[in-house]
Amino acid sequence: MKLQSEIPAPEVSSCDADYIISAKNITKRFPGVLALNNCRFDLKRGEVHALMGENGAGKSTFMKVLAGIYQMDSGQIRVDGQRVEIASPRAAQTLGIGIIHQELALMSHLSVAQNIFIGREPRHCGGLFLDEDTLNRRAKQIFDRMRLDLDPRPLVSELTVGKQQMVEIAKALSFNSRVLIMDEPTAALNNTEVEDLFRIIRQLQEDGVGIIYISHKMDELLEISNRITVMRDGQYIATVPTSTTSIETIISMMVGRELDHSRPVPVNVAANDVVLEVRGLQRKKWIKNVSFTLRKGEILGFAGLMGAGRTEVARAIFGADPIDAGEILVHGTKTPIKSPCDAVKHGIGYLSEDRKHFGLATGMDVKSNIVMSSMNQFLVQGLFVDQSAIRDTAQGFVRRLGIKTPSVEQQVRLLSGGNQQKIVIAKWLLRNCDILFFDEPTRGIDIGAKNEIYKLLNTLAQQGKAIVMISSELPEVLRMSHRILVMCEGQITGELTAAQASQEKIMQLATRRMAVLP
Repeated sequence: MKLQSEIPAPEVSSCDADYIISAKNITKRFPGVLALNNCRFDLKRGEVHALMGENGAGKSTFMKVLAGIYQMDSGQIRVDGQRVEIASPRAAQTLGIGIIHQELALMSHLSVAQNIFIGREPRHCGGLFLDEDTLNRRAKQIFDRMRLDLDPRPLVSELTVGKQQMVEIAKALSFNSRVLIMDEPTAALNNTEVEDLFRIIRQLQEDGVGIIYISHKMDELLEISNRITVMRDGQYIATVPTSTTSIETIISMMVGRELDHSRPVPVNVAANDVVLEVRGLQRKKWIKNVSFTLRKGEILGFAGLMGAGRTEVARAIFGADPIDAGEILVHGTKTPIKSPCDAVKHGIGYLSEDRKHFGLATGMDVKSNIVMSSMNQFLVQGLFVDQSAIRDTAQGFVRRLGIKTPSVEQQVRLLSGGNQQKIVIAKWLLRNCDILFFDEPTRGIDIGAKNEIYKLLNTLAQQGKAIVMISSELPEVLRMSHRILVMCEGQITGELTAAQASQEKIMQLATRRMAVLP
């Protein structure tokens, strides 16, 4: 098979008019970083073109250039064969290019229709009053085009994440978008919501809308995309047809190296000391009489469908949410935990599934994030901050965990998701926590970074750390766990050893179909 990257691209070609977008030789620099180096991309009408690469490959930067959020340093972009300058998001919208970010940008206190037409609301009585009837009618027209049964009147806060995703798509279509850029659109969706999203995407394809789809989920890409473009280290690697390209080929192009997919050698931790015991934990409707133990050196997987109560259990143990009943024992001693400060004092660390809001100060630099929960260690005479010690400590963790950053002075928001996750891990390792809760540790992280996180978790377990890993990805749970607890509707519905576990058995327990189990 001949890859597109092997065919030299002419500077100007008559076939540019065959594409909605044709971008060539795109280069973008940030201070100390060459983010994009002569990259290219094109999009046909009515196709789903997937853009893939590890975190930090340049995917989001490239899409922000197309969406007018960043301005390229050099290169050319053509829309319908005509060369254009995309100097702002408004300019992109005028050209029919819309972007839907991974973090939805909706206002929860406004209605569905108000979110779609915010800043462009129809008014009457000389502009004094909002014309709600016209607003809702226009929103309904867009939903009808999407063949979506959604009421434009409720507040966005009343919708599921999946429905909010549909509102974002409708908002983009309200600008008459012919190109939709979707960045990890299914990251927080359940299976039913993903099916709804794919139905909408196929409908948009029929209408001639081109979709640029960014995702790390291989199964999704194989199902929904027509072509795949791979980027690595800010450079274009290749464009290939989805139907005739294997997953192994795509991964090889993404990472440029062989990955270790083997499971770790099983280790018997049943005789190890119990470091955490939870008895009869309850919290309103979310946690119902949950009890379990966690041993030194163990990775205990928590599986279940979205809303099963896994995160709620972790937050309750960490003191982030109050409990109604139950006991927590740390190293055999009953330990009241009323706040995260109490948990940290007793050697418990929690890596939230939403690292950007609850794990990091993204506007601060790498070194500050690593030491923020251990600042007392860096005070001289209790008054002065030892900046030199902070820098040395942060640089040590950067080397130890393989964090890719130009320096420890770099702002965390500029790093990839995988490197951000490693910084959160470094923060808790510096606290020397014996018990670590990892909530969706690889969400939004590419396949190469996932392998690095897996290796790190196994190393921590071998060093005696006790780990609870909450994950919605069953292959990940099966690969990493010594034992697996399955939850459904706030309850633990079963426990499986690594030898007993399979995806089928986990799903039986996650949906309460326990009669099939041996």
